[in-house]
Amino acid sequence: MKQSVKLIVGNWKMNGLGASLAEAEVLKDALEADPAACRVVLCPPATLIERMARLLGGGAVETGGQDCHDEPSGAFTGSVSAEMLADAGARLVILGHSESRASFAETDAGVAAKVETALAAGLEPIICVGETLEQRDAGEAIDVVSRQIAGSLPVSLTGQPFAVAYEPIWAIGTGRTPTLEEIEAMHRAVRAAMLKRLGAGGAAAPILYGGSVKPGNAAEILAVPEVGGALVGGASLKAEDFLGIIRGT
Repeated sequence: MKQSVKLIVGNWKMNGLGASLAEAEVLKDALEADPAACRVVLCPPATLIERMARLLGGGAVETGGQDCHDEPSGAFTGSVSAEMLADAGARLVILGHSESRASFAETDAGVAAKVETALAAGLEPIICVGETLEQRDAGEAIDVVSRQIAGSLPVSLTGQPFAVAYEPIWAIGTGRTPTLEEIEAMHRAVRAAMLKRLGAGGAAAPILYGGSVKPGNAAEILAVPEVGGALVGGASLKAEDFLGIIRGT
């Protein structure tokens, strides 16, 4: 199912200081002067969320968070709750990113618990799934991703706005991307798994592609059936590069 409005999300990861907000302002000004045909979100580190949200003003560019704890509050030193993100001005949150799954041994059940907390705080979750190179080479990619969807998407998502981001782990930050045929096959499999898990509730949510998306390849990737947008890493740090991807919609 092709989405009528693409969702383009920039994940700044652990990059960005106060001076970096100048790039967000350039992006905002460009999209206010020449509106995009898609929905645009920036997810800066937690230290910049409030300042970015105030700068962007909820207009052409929305603000999101990169993760949240699965509890609304408590003795979790260094963690950020979904309520804190919402209070700072975030409207969306990335959950289950492969880097979190790998670095913090995050499980599907743990991701699902975070999704529940995000929904309770009024945040729109972007739930990430994806396989390693070893899993792909072993012919297990679709099975791995389907299991992640079954375990990471709580049934409470039905009727709520959310997105799923497919990110082949071996393509993130490597400059290597799957073929367009591989992307289409996986996105169709992701949709099938979403429908199996949520029924009609899994029919409309966009499926984003993430993994070395650049201005030079964005348009062809975004034209692939079932690709409802993109989750962009490094190329979202510079307004000019991110705009090149946005204009590809």
